[in-house]
Amino acid sequence: MLKELYIRNLAVIREAVIPLEKRLNIFTGETGAGKSILINGINAVLGQRCSKDIVRTGCDKAIVTALFTELSENVCRKLDELGIEHENSEITVSREINADGGSVARINSRTASASLLKEIGSLMINIHGQHDNQILLDSERHMEILDDFGGDNSLLEEYRVTFRELQQTARKLGELKKQEKNRIERIRHLSEIVSDIGVLELEAGEDDALEKEYAAANSSQRTISAIKAAVQAINGDDAANDMIAAAEGEISSIADDSAEIQALYDRLSAVEIELSDIAAELEKVADKAELDGQRVEYLRERLSVINKVKRKYMADSAELVKMYDSACHELTQLEGSDDEIKILAEKREQLLHKVTEQAKALYDYREKTAERFVKRVTEELEFLNMAGVILAVRHEKGKLTVSGMDTVEFLISANKGEEPKPISKIASGGELSRVMLALKSVIADKDSIDTMIFDEIDTGVSGKAAQKIGIKLKEIGKVRQVICVTHLSQIAVMADNHLMIEKNIVDGRTETSVTQLDFNGRTAEIARIMGGDNPGNLVMKAAEDELRKAAEL
Repeated sequence: MLKELYIRNLAVIREAVIPLEKRLNIFTGETGAGKSILINGINAVLGQRCSKDIVRTGCDKAIVTALFTELSENVCRKLDELGIEHENSEITVSREINADGGSVARINSRTASASLLKEIGSLMINIHGQHDNQILLDSERHMEILDDFGGDNSLLEEYRVTFRELQQTARKLGELKKQEKNRIERIRHLSEIVSDIGVLELEAGEDDALEKEYAAANSSQRTISAIKAAVQAINGDDAANDMIAAAEGEISSIADDSAEIQALYDRLSAVEIELSDIAAELEKVADKAELDGQRVEYLRERLSVINKVKRKYMADSAELVKMYDSACHELTQLEGSDDEIKILAEKREQLLHKVTEQAKALYDYREKTAERFVKRVTEELEFLNMAGVILAVRHEKGKLTVSGMDTVEFLISANKGEEPKPISKIASGGELSRVMLALKSVIADKDSIDTMIFDEIDTGVSGKAAQKIGIKLKEIGKVRQVICVTHLSQIAVMADNHLMIEKNIVDGRTETSVTQLDFNGRTAEIARIMGGDNPGNLVMKAAEDELRKAAEL
């Protein structure tokens, strides 16, 4: 609960120490006295946005400090998670708002972010202001209210886990299907790479080795051809040996006639023998250099195929091997995505069935909750002087959303014989205030938030309805700390702790003070609310009587 609020240099409040009690705390005061500043101060320590304009004129900064005691288990658990000490289940939360902009927040003197204050504050205080009535006008918020009343969010939480898994699965499946066209084209391209390169069974550097072997093979072929031509020239038809043999035959008949001719004949004989030896040697060399013709053809064809693929992909053999391996790996993944699409499609169908069944269970739970909700809220509204009011819940099935497959809208008929219609179309300001109070009342024991703040819950009501609102606030105060700002005496008399906000002129400047009232002080303040400034004895007596009646309640 909020035990004490300290405010310094906040708008017209120079300094104030505001003591608060467990049950119903009521703030009253003339219009413009600064009641809204009090709410602004509480909002500040709850991490809400603060304007530098709220700093008292001429001051460097405004300070708001709140002491929270008897912290709930939820708050203590959160503080433990954040590593924040809470000795004796107490913490001090403060906010400094600088006149030049910016602010500093602290929890137990430890610097904290505004978002952290907001996170912790949301577990400690629930503020209901006039703008909160707009929740009733927004049908999209009605399901949230109904679920809060139900109190058991297990079905909703389980549903949301499955729903989000379904969303993620559907999103991934959609992405895969969008990629399908590109995937098919990519598979075609990769398959072509695998086909072109794979059939070669290529090894890195093989093209260079084949080129060298082929070059050597070409050189050997030229050698063989030259030798064979030379041998043919020596031994073939009309070759050198035949001509020399013919010349030798011609000379042999006259060799004996002259020593000189004999010498020439001998030389011709030697040449013939030499040429025969040369031809024989050449043939031996040719035999050694002779290559397998099939190997040469293989080399030529192999190089032709490899070079064609190299030109197509503009890569050498080493790069082609890497390209092939990469294409095989990617192709395996892409072809496997076919299976992934099938698996995801099956998973989506399974999740859709599961989430639909969960949504039906959630719908049935809300249907039963709505019956209890209508009964409880109707009872509260009757008590709040709205007898004969008809509250209904329009609960319909629709498409699956993160909140289920149903829609919820509150309907109301404030006049007998009229069909219930959406609250947004027929409810007045006073009716909205009482409906919201009824909702707060029936939900009060469903959460662990210790403090509820009502800022002008009395808008648009008076008389007996105002009295009933006061009684209801006092009832809520039995299970929660309630802080209420009001203009009505019927509500103010119900206070367990009555604080008066008063504006005065001190040293030529306006200052707002907050005073905790005793019985006499309360009597005077109630009389002022009832009869204006300087109330007469009759009004004072009436105020005293009202306070005593309220005490008896």
